[in-house]
Amino acid sequence: MPTFNLYRKMLTVLVLMLIPIIALYVYSNKTSTDVLRAELQNSSRDQLNFFQQQIDTVIHSISQWPNLLIYDPDISNLKDIHHPVGDHLDLETIELIKRIQKKLSIQENSVNWASQLTIYSPSLQRIITSSKVNHLDETYLPSLSAKGWQMTSFSVSEQEREHQFSLVTVSPFSSSRNPEKSNLVLEVQFSSGNIKQMLDAFRGDGQRNPFYYVKEGEIIYHSAANKELVAQLLENLQLQDLEKSSYEIVTLAGESYLVNMERSTTTGWILVDYLPLSEMMLPITKSNTLFYASVAALLLMAAVVVYLLYVQVQVPIKQLIMSFQRVKKEDYSVRLQPKGNTEFTFLFKRFNSMVTQIQELFQRSYLEQIHIREAKLKQLQSQINPHFFYNCFSFISSMAKLQNYSAVIAMSQNLSHYYRYTTRQEKELVTLQEELTFVQHYLDISVMRMKRLTYHIELPDELLLEMIPPLSIQPLVENAVLHGIERSSTASTIAIVVAREGHRVTVTVEDDGKGMDEAHIVALMKRLNYPMQEDMGCGLWNVHQRMTLRYGNNAGITIQPSRLGGLSVTISWHATDKQDTDNEGEPIDGGHLAG
Repeated sequence: MPTFNLYRKMLTVLVLMLIPIIALYVYSNKTSTDVLRAELQNSSRDQLNFFQQQIDTVIHSISQWPNLLIYDPDISNLKDIHHPVGDHLDLETIELIKRIQKKLSIQENSVNWASQLTIYSPSLQRIITSSKVNHLDETYLPSLSAKGWQMTSFSVSEQEREHQFSLVTVSPFSSSRNPEKSNLVLEVQFSSGNIKQMLDAFRGDGQRNPFYYVKEGEIIYHSAANKELVAQLLENLQLQDLEKSSYEIVTLAGESYLVNMERSTTTGWILVDYLPLSEMMLPITKSNTLFYASVAALLLMAAVVVYLLYVQVQVPIKQLIMSFQRVKKEDYSVRLQPKGNTEFTFLFKRFNSMVTQIQELFQRSYLEQIHIREAKLKQLQSQINPHFFYNCFSFISSMAKLQNYSAVIAMSQNLSHYYRYTTRQEKELVTLQEELTFVQHYLDISVMRMKRLTYHIELPDELLLEMIPPLSIQPLVENAVLHGIERSSTASTIAIVVAREGHRVTVTVEDDGKGMDEAHIVALMKRLNYPMQEDMGCGLWNVHQRMTLRYGNNAGITIQPSRLGGLSVTISWHATDKQDTDNEGEPIDGGHLAG
């Protein structure tokens, strides 16, 4: 396509002119970005390390309190004071406890953290804090662990957990594994709220997002932490293997984060801080946006230069290609709208003329197919079994010889109605009322020939005017009489039931004859969908073919064992929207009919 190639070459030249400029800018931008990212990373790591040292200093200072206080003279005196006989302490002991409480208070206020020092005196049986004195339950002592910092967690709300950290020192140190045997136990406690406040202060203007990873499932967040994002980050980090400090670039949902990690040498906790790279690189991003906007403007101006060429040549060619594709998919309603007075106007008019001629040819061909299909329907409809008429005339002859004139009259009347219906071919569809009236005449004739035969017809009132091709039910009834009733000396009943299920109408013909086994039923169903063979009767095949031709592949005959003991044959089709009210012949009442 020469025009398209020319258009593409012009745009290619314009783009090639911009490529050196863009390449130089990208290289310069990458160098600047790498330098800035390295500086930001070092700065972030230094600040994280300084903050970690602050935390470690405070915790280390707090951890020294029990070791210092346990040698305090007043506190050491508690080892030698025993529980009084009564619950009341003497004045000297009370004054000693007050001095101890004052020292505890001074020690607790030496740092900015909210902490609590607790003294357990087994000999005095008292628990002493800076604000109160309580009785000591000796059974509580074994629960105190002197194995370094211990952490307990509890839920403050459904979405927030609080952590309590404690450090226990016992005297003498030999009883650290059995605090209940010690002379004195000192415990210092502080909550994660202190660390949370420091995290909030470290976070500052909100660009940082620090948190402490204590252990699996135990994390100390700052006040505005995005816990869901933190959980996703932790899934991409290997914190258990971290020795001192490290950093990683983690990408989540298209957003990249610079993650710095610092392990505490005092507690072993890991301080993690993450920064969105998009915020860090915002100045460079703005510069990139300005540059690429300028490039886009240049490309836009270049596109305007070739726009007229595109409109005058490329667009008409595209329309022609798309229209040919639609014609290829047998959409002959496509038409092109000529504009202006160019060479493409002539092409569009010739294309429209060509498609119109093709459409007319296909319409004529389609009408011919319809006529062929209608002729096939009428040919199938005209097939009837002449053997039935021979038997009827033989019955009339026999009854006349026996001078049973009433039987001759009844047979003649039913036969006249029967023959009148079968020879009336001007209507393509009849109502179920007409068809079943005709079937009733046939059964009345059969009853005259075979006295043990009885029949039962159910036709609901709302289906009286439902349409069906003529001579569709009679072949099923005839098969039931010939193959179900006559071949069994004990068979005598035929039931015809019309029903509607949703949009489908079914007519079921059942008998109490000997029926068929499952294999023969399956074989017969298969043969109904193939061309008629010489060794099979035309009745069922005729009806099945006419129903599928008329209503489609979802209509036709199904065969199964009957609840009466013989065979059940069902015709089904999609219900019509309109009912033909032209009812010729004798009407049949809705409901139940028996003969």
